[in-house]
Amino acid sequence: MAEREIHDHWSREAKRKGYRSRAAFKLMQIDDRRGVLTKGDQVLDLGCAPGSWLQVIAERVGPKGCGWGIDLKEVPKGLPDNVKALLGTAEDPAGAGVPQGMLFDAVLSDMMPSTTGSRDTDHFRSVAVCELAMDLCAQWLRPEGTLVMKILEGAAMPQLLADVRKRFDKVKPFKPEASRKESTEIFIIAHGYKGPLAGEPDEVAAVPGPPPVPESW
Repeated sequence: MAEREIHDHWSREAKRKGYRSRAAFKLMQIDDRRGVLTKGDQVLDLGCAPGSWLQVIAERVGPKGCGWGIDLKEVPKGLPDNVKALLGTAEDPAGAGVPQGMLFDAVLSDMMPSTTGSRDTDHFRSVAVCELAMDLCAQWLRPEGTLVMKILEGAAMPQLLADVRKRFDKVKPFKPEASRKESTEIFIIAHGYKGPLAGEPDEVAAVPGPPPVPESW
């Protein structure tokens, strides 16, 4: 099947099934293969626009779970009741509206920097975005939690994988079928968060239990 036909296939499937973009199938394939979402999970979705990952999160965590998404772009209304999209920057989830002290079972990042057309430049920018997502885990990811983040393949990827493996028990790169074949994007799936490295700020604050889903949802 030609690449254009594959792309059209996932776009058609997204429209047919009511997802906001074909990216929904990337998360479904990641979860089916690597098991990143569980019923009742609380999930933080970085770079959530237009909301397709939040749709999948809502389905897979069920009514007892919840998802909080953050993006610089406003996400259209109409998402399921157990997920919420916030307008803001991923560097400051609390400033965007995520309750301070909340710990998530999974942090997911589909974020990408603005591309320049230079493969090397775009790769290193994507590494910086991954480093941001990894740094956020110190405050927002529970012990033994899961991190998923997108990177464009390149020279710095081995070092990034090594850095992730210092902080997580199991780390695997994975390219979903729904990704374009010619794209250099790949997802790093990390299970079993061990916490910040020695000497790094440890900002995790213990909380008595999962905060309730706001009534406004």
